Amino acid sequence: MMTENPGKSGFRLALWLPLILVVAILAIAAYSLSNPSERVITSKLVGLDLPQFDLPAAFDGQPGLTRSDFADGQPKLLNIFASWCVPCIAEAPHLETLKARGAKIYGVAIRDSSPDINRFLARNGNPYERIASDRISALQLNLGSSGVPETFVIDGKGKIVYQHIGDIRSDTIPVLLAKLEEAR
Repeated sequence: MMTENPGKSGFRLALWLPLILVVAILAIAAYSLSNPSERVITSKLVGLDLPQFDLPAAFDGQPGLTRSDFADGQPKLLNIFASWCVPCIAEAPHLETLKARGAKIYGVAIRDSSPDINRFLARNGNPYERIASDRISALQLNLGSSGVPETFVIDGKGKIVYQHIGDIRSDTIPVLLAKLEEAR
């Protein structure tokens, strides 16, 4: 009569344990990929007036940017960007397209310096009517912006009517132009 060695069953479990762990990890990964959580922070200010702000110009000899610049009766785009932002480079040609189609674009450079902004614009073009400097991200935080780049459509009275998170792409251009038209 043969008795089973109690150490042998533990040995078998140890052989199967890595496979069980790999299968469990793959199952968790598959579930996470098929059910992504919402990780985009949208501004709670859409539908509300721009907060009060008064930012200095990004360059000497140019005007800064204030909330009142967005209350002149003409809708505008407010583009939050930075020279160190890779997606901002990708969106640059699309901002040029928006400008060519009549959009007025005001820029706010986040945590940036004038020399770096100048180099960025020299390489990627300058679609902006004005560029303000937000060195401490005060306006960005007041807007509820989650990062750069980010673009807001502002109606002619200074109300935020739309927020686009991320870089502008070719399929975003018609949406932004339609939102600008609606804001008239």
